[in-house]
Amino acid sequence: MAELVRNPRVMKKVQSEIRNHVKHKGSITFDSIDQLPYLKMVIKETWRLHPVAPLLLPREVISEFQINGYTIQPKTHLHVNVWAIGRDPDTWKDPEIFLPERFMDSNIDAKGQNFELLTFGSGRRICPGVYMGTSMVEFCLANMLYHFDWKLPEGMSVEDVDMEEAPGLTDHEEWTSSCSYEVF
Repeated sequence: MAELVRNPRVMKKVQSEIRNHVKHKGSITFDSIDQLPYLKMVIKETWRLHPVAPLLLPREVISEFQINGYTIQPKTHLHVNVWAIGRDPDTWKDPEIFLPERFMDSNIDAKGQNFELLTFGSGRRICPGVYMGTSMVEFCLANMLYHFDWKLPEGMSVEDVDMEEAPGLTDHEEWTSSCSYEVF
């Protein structure tokens, strides 16, 4: 929500996609989400910049291996910094900019097969809620964008929105109390 309020062009585009689709159907269903590709791009871009958990759960190395010239010994605990991966300039062009179009014509998804976007982890220990979490975020966001127009309060500019994440197990921003909305 915060990134959409800060990027009105993106919000208008995703709302237009949703509202044009729903106009013909009457309501948003879980099945209709597959016909909303820009919504999916917005969600991927949000997860890239603001992963729910900035660090994946630690993993213990089973056998020795090398990475970037370093030898990693068995019993070493590894911590994957998903937040840093999402902002890596070697992987992402203009990594600090909210640009959902970067996922256009891209097969990158958040289901653990693409190491550029590890929102739910990967491999055998991927988050068991990956499909439920993805479905719920898509469905809830589509419904909120369909029914509400969000905007900043009078006198507040995009630069006034503090997007600095607070430390902790999960990321969160404190901006919602200053945001307003109108029913569509």
